[in-house]
Amino acid sequence: MNITGIQSDWKVEKIEFAKLTGERARSAGANGRIGIHGKSCTVDIARITIDGQTGYGSSIHMTPEWAQDIIGRRLFDLFDDRGRLLEAYRLQLEYPVLDWLGKRQDKPVYDLVSGVHMERGVPLVVPCYDTSLYFDDLHLPDERSAVALMQEEAMQGYAKGQRHFKIKVGRGGRHMPLWEGTKRDIAIVRGISEVAGPTGKIMIDANNAYNLNLTKEVLAALADVNLYWLEEAFHEDDALYEDLKEWLRQRGQNVLIADGEGLASPHLIEWATRGLVDVLQYDIIRPGFTHWMELGEKLDAHGLRTAPHCYGNAYGIYASGHLSAAVRNFEFVEYDDITIEGMDASGYRIENGEILIPATPGFGIVFDEELVTNLIKRSGWS
Repeated sequence: MNITGIQSDWKVEKIEFAKLTGERARSAGANGRIGIHGKSCTVDIARITIDGQTGYGSSIHMTPEWAQDIIGRRLFDLFDDRGRLLEAYRLQLEYPVLDWLGKRQDKPVYDLVSGVHMERGVPLVVPCYDTSLYFDDLHLPDERSAVALMQEEAMQGYAKGQRHFKIKVGRGGRHMPLWEGTKRDIAIVRGISEVAGPTGKIMIDANNAYNLNLTKEVLAALADVNLYWLEEAFHEDDALYEDLKEWLRQRGQNVLIADGEGLASPHLIEWATRGLVDVLQYDIIRPGFTHWMELGEKLDAHGLRTAPHCYGNAYGIYASGHLSAAVRNFEFVEYDDITIEGMDASGYRIENGEILIPATPGFGIVFDEELVTNLIKRSGWS
């Protein structure tokens, strides 16, 4: 990113913090590891003031004491010589700072970070998928009604413009008897693939609830489904992934292996460069946007694919679309349908399986200044 336009007298004048609340469009059930996720959501937002102008963004691990130490520092000094925010400030401030820079330069963030693969002057449109299909069927005793319920949920997403779907699987890992749960996984994936149609891509995510042999059973049963990737089948293991990749190759089954969410193995990138993993999925909030720009360069160089995890953080959903401008092999925005009070993301639109990124300055999200100010006074800090 070019920071030559940052003036030496621009200093951080104020940092404020508030927690915004909201809801998913539909309550989310369990996954292969944990129980019901629910409907309510929160986003930790920092508002930064530099040279009299504000920027808003997701912020984690920031305390009033840490923020106080930043007040008075030059904006220029927060960046390295490549134009990227220094590691020490990223989790706390990268999003509000990038939003501020975009507003100051009257450009969307994607314009600030875009790579040579980006075509200038055309709308930024990025593939996305509906990530809301959790275990919402566990209360149902029979497979037929479970499939019908999950198909109905997929149709809700389809009506809102979604065409690609990620489906939680692994019911037999914890919540149901092993084979009964696995059989239901397969039936539900088949049912949702009917909703998606022949051009819709289907991803399945086991949250490490499968083992290698169970993974093969499921993939064999879904061989005629348009299955695009398998995510977190089991905890990352190079020997098991090597076995699975060879098994897929011998069968001629073209399913990508995706991993990287949560406490991923520190060897995962190395294994990916060896051809054992195809899609990397570290989170868009932590380690974050700047880390992803750096990692994306490396993944692009090896022909690997980028698909940042983003579940439960409404700000990250929209920010990840801007990352696609910096990473050539960006695959999807993970879309969790959330509305946060005081956070207007109506500039973003879902159409035909893609999210349209607004060309408005910064991240294109409008915050209710009065509401945020009141939250800062009542329960946040400045």
